[in-house]
Amino acid sequence: MISRTSRIRKITLYPFDIRLKQPFVISLETITHARNVLVHIQCEDPDLYGWGEASPYQTIQGETRDTQLMIGKGIAKLLVGQDTKEHELNARRINQSLAFNYCIKSAFDMALYDILARLEGRPLYQYLNGKRKILRTDMTVGIAKPEEMAPSARAYIEQGFTEIKIKLGKDPDEDIERMVRVREAAGPRIKLRIDANQGWDPSSALRVLQAIQPLDLEHCEQPVAAKNLTGMQAVNRASPIPIMADESLFDAYDASTLIRMQACSQFNIKLGKSGGIREALKILDLAEEAGIACQVGCFSESRLGITALCHLAMARDSIVYYDMDSPLMLSEDPVIGGVVYQNTNEMHCPDLPGLGLDLDPLFLKNLTRIEID
Repeated sequence: MISRTSRIRKITLYPFDIRLKQPFVISLETITHARNVLVHIQCEDPDLYGWGEASPYQTIQGETRDTQLMIGKGIAKLLVGQDTKEHELNARRINQSLAFNYCIKSAFDMALYDILARLEGRPLYQYLNGKRKILRTDMTVGIAKPEEMAPSARAYIEQGFTEIKIKLGKDPDEDIERMVRVREAAGPRIKLRIDANQGWDPSSALRVLQAIQPLDLEHCEQPVAAKNLTGMQAVNRASPIPIMADESLFDAYDASTLIRMQACSQFNIKLGKSGGIREALKILDLAEEAGIACQVGCFSESRLGITALCHLAMARDSIVYYDMDSPLMLSEDPVIGGVVYQNTNEMHCPDLPGLGLDLDPLFLKNLTRIEID
């Protein structure tokens, strides 16, 4: 008989705003606040619950916080009364209820995994058959004038970051100048990687990538439009710098298509794109079979969402790049426990059951709450 203590009694949605320390500019938009949604799943056992977080980016996922709250209420109604141990059945309930909307789905997926690991009394990375390791995140420099980006990169290096990610995707000539200046400021030992966020057409992408080849870059994320897979394919075949799919990669179907077309050599996996940990693991299975190196990335999640990402990163050796800097950009930290940043860029996950975190009650007290029971 299935224990009733793990049956879902109530789900609460909390919309929240946290201002970024400074505006973050990418080719698609300028971000000033994390306008996210917390999902709290409470089981009949008062000591058994799980947390999830969704960080909507309208220009990438097509979701806003308003749409996430509306859809989240519908998903919650499907799950209340269900047993969290029926993981695959609950996943089907969520995914069959509506198409797309991967980001808000990922928050429910995250909270359910939190509960499953808590039920076994293990940290989530152990529940996922992972092992403890230290992760080192990069730090991202947003788009600005070339003469402003180099000092920004240098400031992060002086803080102790050894990997720097540079946002590009505006004017190709200025992008080349940006990278020349950044490499000069960073010196030869710092690892640099770039992200165009779909900002170039294929010919411009190749022109930029060929011009900056001597600068020793690890990879380039999403050089062309997400749906232009033939363009991605052409760039990947001719580029002297490895191409990483980001906005072109949401679920395992996308991963399979990218592999078949040889449209990239690396994957950037984000829980807010994949729909959560469950689908991310399927993407990783395909990547490992194809010999594709992976990165885990973020939107504007707090340490809640990034803690879940860290547990996933410790579960698979095919994840070799870590772009988990969003909490460092936020002006407020509402998370108790969870991943800890040490020595500037080192990330250490807790060994407590589940995600190993909770939310500050004073932070929650001031939020609007939507309860479904």
